[in-house]
Amino acid sequence: MNRNPMSFSMDMFATKDKVAMITGANQGLGMYYAIALSKAGADIFIPHFTDDISEVKAAVEANGRRIGFCQGDLTDPIYRQQCVDECLAQFGRIDILVNNAGRNFAAPLIDFPDDQWKKVVDLQLEAVQYLSHIVAGVMAEQGGGKIINIASALSFSADLNATAYTVAKHGIVGLTRSYAAELGKYNITCNAIAPGFFATAMNDTIREANPSLFNKVSDRIPLCNDGVWGDPFDLMGAVVFLSSPASDYISGEIMVVDGGFKAIMI
Repeated sequence: MNRNPMSFSMDMFATKDKVAMITGANQGLGMYYAIALSKAGADIFIPHFTDDISEVKAAVEANGRRIGFCQGDLTDPIYRQQCVDECLAQFGRIDILVNNAGRNFAAPLIDFPDDQWKKVVDLQLEAVQYLSHIVAGVMAEQGGGKIINIASALSFSADLNATAYTVAKHGIVGLTRSYAAELGKYNITCNAIAPGFFATAMNDTIREANPSLFNKVSDRIPLCNDGVWGDPFDLMGAVVFLSSPASDYISGEIMVVDGGFKAIMI
């Protein structure tokens, strides 16, 4: 039976009293996801590798939500299980999983070191699969949930010196669609956000080291004004939407947030 359209509410775009696990959210773009979801009403649990947790802790608590942490290496299967166990111990459930943690290594294909290939793929793809697999079991028992993977502009193309990252991010698209196909019967959705080029400390080095590349990328972004790439703020609405009831009938999709970069072929 169709629901009454007058029952629609802006509360559909909220995550009130949900629990969101966001990997690597003590820094970078992940911190924006954590702040956005806490503003939308979720408690936050962060598996993290680096030490500093003070900024995101203060931000989430300022939004009136609880936050928990578990430090370790997501390529370690014991740690992955520990993260799930600790989140359940602290909050009792996992409603949202955002697979955000990542790393990169740049080198020409012929010279790409095997150990660096493994490090990138193990974190960017393998850890996403194994953690999602555990959490999917938890969500199935709960009666549903939302898994959100972080893809990339390089999920649809390739770039020089980024073979491992490109392969991993292509894999994220396949993983997202496979999970969507398998888990719908458990009321679990799986989608991905594919950020384009954003103004972060990591990308600032591109401007300094390779101004011509920076300008070439800027010229291809229709919404790039005065050479300014996307603001991480622009990703906050996307993660809230895919985590909220407003997206309940969306699964297996890749939401591209790139200022129009993908729309232009050069």
